[in-house]
Amino acid sequence: MSEQKDISAAPAAPAPATSSGTQSFGGDRPHRGGGEGGRGRGPRRGPRDQRDSDEPKDGLIEKVVHINRSSKVVKGGRRFSFSALIVVGDKQGKVGMGMGKGAEVSEAIKKGGENAKSRISVVSLATNTIPHEVYSEFGGAKVLLRPASPGTGLICGKTVRAVVESAGVKDVLSKSLGSKNASNVAKATLNALMSLRTREQILKARGLESRLAATTKTA
Repeated sequence: MSEQKDISAAPAAPAPATSSGTQSFGGDRPHRGGGEGGRGRGPRRGPRDQRDSDEPKDGLIEKVVHINRSSKVVKGGRRFSFSALIVVGDKQGKVGMGMGKGAEVSEAIKKGGENAKSRISVVSLATNTIPHEVYSEFGGAKVLLRPASPGTGLICGKTVRAVVESAGVKDVLSKSLGSKNASNVAKATLNALMSLRTREQILKARGLESRLAATTKTA
């Protein structure tokens, strides 16, 4: 008779542990968690979108109203270019708008910001709102702005909001009619702000400074 061999199984060796203290069940496959270099949801994220910046630069706040991408078909394929509509303001009655174009988004935003800063104008405001109701048109866009009581806030769309907020308006009621083209709506809003006049400016333009002085003394 052949000798019987002991076939009892030896105890299995424990799996190697990773640096985090957990066992690795995939051999040499990399850990797919959210740590550094992982592909999961970890603390590392990409750069934040910088198309809308509320941080003051040179005393002005820059906002991106709209970015448009256009393509040109050439022999080698398509060539893309970008245009950016930028609004800048100091939130104290000064606002400007400019358009920039470039092969990259950052380049278009930079050019648009420079053009906007060179076209800054002064807007007549009444504390935190506008002095009177105003209506303006540009192309197919129509914008209506109405003064609002303190605490109302900005009741308007994102395009109108970017313009009036940069100018320093905190309470306003608005209605956008006609075309929804962001460029035309922004330009109509800017024209509406530029047409605002305070009571003092109207009386001075009509040569009624004496009446203004009498009203001031009575008050």
